[in-house]
Amino acid sequence: MHKLSLPEEPAATAIVYDDFARVDIRAGTVLTAEPFPQARKPSLRLTIDFGPGIGIRKSAAQITEHYSPEDLVGKVVMAVVNFPPRQIGPMRSEVLVLGFPDDEGRIVLASPDRRVPNGARLA
Repeated sequence: MHKLSLPEEPAATAIVYDDFARVDIRAGTVLTAEPFPQARKPSLRLTIDFGPGIGIRKSAAQITEHYSPEDLVGKVVMAVVNFPPRQIGPMRSEVLVLGFPDDEGRIVLASPDRRVPNGARLA
């Protein structure tokens, strides 16, 4: 069994709950995933359904080391939905899909371990 090393960086500066509550993290189901060759770093272009309150949003994610497009369709992911959109090459990335770096710095997606409705907010 491979033992993961512990991150050496300390926790971020303390915040109050109201700061955390301003970050809107929601669950959504990946509808489509495709290579995004126009991005500077290897990325995938995702279309994610966040339910009727938020709708369908797009994101560019640097997750090609662990995921192929076929792996992602139907997967529930977590994303920040209230950051301003960012222009990444020819597309507007509307949400920030969340993940953690593994021990080699490759991103592993954050995902609930049980099914939750599209649009469910992290509590």
